[in-house]
Amino acid sequence: MSAVAYEPVIGLEIHVQLRTRTKMFCGCELSFGEEPNTRTCPVCLGLPGTLPVANAQAIHYGLMIGMAVGSELAPRSIFHRKNYFYPDLPKGYQISQFDEPLCSGGRLGDVRIHRVHLEEDAAKLVHAGASGRIHGSEASVVDFNRGGTPLAEIVSEPDLVSAEQAGEWLRLLRTTLRRLGVSDVNMEEGSLRCDANISLRPVGATELGTKTELKNMNSFRFIERGIRAEITRQEAILQGGGTITQETLHFDPRTEAITSLRSKEEAHDYRYFPEPDLPPVTITPEMLDRARAAMPELPADRERRFIEELRLSAESARLLSWRSELGDFFEQARAAAPDVEPQALANWAAELAARVEGDDPAVSPVTPQALAGLAGLVASGAVTQGGGRQVLDRLVAEGGDPAAIVEQEGLGAVGGADELAPIVRAALEANPDLAERLRTGDMKPIGVIIGVVMKETRGRADGKEVTAIVRSELGLG
Repeated sequence: MSAVAYEPVIGLEIHVQLRTRTKMFCGCELSFGEEPNTRTCPVCLGLPGTLPVANAQAIHYGLMIGMAVGSELAPRSIFHRKNYFYPDLPKGYQISQFDEPLCSGGRLGDVRIHRVHLEEDAAKLVHAGASGRIHGSEASVVDFNRGGTPLAEIVSEPDLVSAEQAGEWLRLLRTTLRRLGVSDVNMEEGSLRCDANISLRPVGATELGTKTELKNMNSFRFIERGIRAEITRQEAILQGGGTITQETLHFDPRTEAITSLRSKEEAHDYRYFPEPDLPPVTITPEMLDRARAAMPELPADRERRFIEELRLSAESARLLSWRSELGDFFEQARAAAPDVEPQALANWAAELAARVEGDDPAVSPVTPQALAGLAGLVASGAVTQGGGRQVLDRLVAEGGDPAAIVEQEGLGAVGGADELAPIVRAALEANPDLAERLRTGDMKPIGVIIGVVMKETRGRADGKEVTAIVRSELGLG
C-alpha cells in the first residue's frame, strides 16, 4: 500500500451559450422550451448546398469576454471543422476554432485562462423511458432546436486545487459573464455547462498526473460534489497501487457514483481543417472600440471600489462583488439610506443573503428600501442587532415595513439605565455566584448575565449597555 500524499490539480472547460437573437451560423431565432424541432432551417440541419454565415453579435460577445479576462485578442482567427459522428450533430462535424482562436491567455481572479474560442452547440438528445419504446427497445430522439446555438468555450489552466475553489471561481466567472450581458448563464437551462479535468500528483511534484474528465455538470453544488468524489476515487486507486485510466466520466448526484462514458487513452482524431465556407474573422479597430464601449464595471473593479471608496472589509467586498445581484441590491439599499455606514449596511445584506436561496435577494419579499430602513433603525439605536434579526426574519417571510414590524411586535430597543437597571439587578440577584466572580474581576460569566437580560427583554436590550450597567451595579468602574 502506498503512503504517498497526493494533491489534486483541476482545470475547467466552460461552455457558455451566448445571448444573441439568432444562431451562430444561420438566421434561426434562439429560444428555450419551444416545441422540439421548431427552430431549425436547412443550414443548422446541415442539409446539402447550404452555406453558413458567422453571427457578428457572437463575435462581439467573444471580444467582450476576452477583454474581461485580459486575453490577447487575435487580429485574425479562423473557424475549423471538427469532424466526428454523433446523433446530435447533423452535419457530421462541428464548426469550432482550433489553432487560431479568438482569444488566447488571460486571467480571472487567481486562475489563468488558456483560451476562449467560439463554436456552435450540438442538438439535444432526449432519452425516452419505457413509454418511448420502439420495437421493444428504449428510444432516444433528437431535438435540433439547440443545434447551432452560439457558444463561447472558456478553458482554464490547471490552477485549481480543490472542489471548493473550483466552485468559487466558477461563480466568479458566472458573475462576470452576467455583468457583461453576453449570456443568461442559467445552469438549469444549460446556458452554462462545465466539464472538469482532474488529476492527482504527489505533494510537491511538478509533473501532472493522468487526468480524467467529468462531463456536463449543471449546478455548482453538483460540480463540487463531483470533483470531491473523483478526487476520492483517484486517491483510493493510487494508494492501492493502481493506475489512473484517462477517460471521460459521469457523476450521478443522486447516488454519488462515478461511471465511465468512454476511454480517452488515445487522443481522438477530429481531423480539424479550416472551414472552407467561412472567411477568416478579421478584427477591426471599430470592432474593438465597440466592445470596449460596451464593457460594464466588472466584479474585480467593483470589489476594488467597495474597498477603496466605501471602506468595506475584503470579505464583504468580495461577497457583494462576486454575487452581482446581491451587490446591485446593496447599492440600491445604500442609495435609500445614504447616512447609514456602508459596512453596517453590507453586514445586513450578508444577513439577508444567508436567509435567501439562490443568488438574487430580489426574489424575496424584502426590498432594498426595507433593508435600508432596517439598517437605519439599528444604527439609530431604535432596534438592537438581535431585534433587527427578528425583523429581518419577518421581512423575509412576509415583506413589509421594518418600522411597522417593530411597532407590531414590540421589538423596540430597551434602553437607558432607568429601564434596564432593575432587570440587570434582578439577573445578578438570581445568580449570586456569577455576580461574585464578576466582582473579583473574572468577566467570563458576563455572557450569562447578558443572556438572562436578553431573554427578559426579548432581545431588545443592547449588550454593551447591559455590560456597562453590570459594571456599575457591581462597582467595577
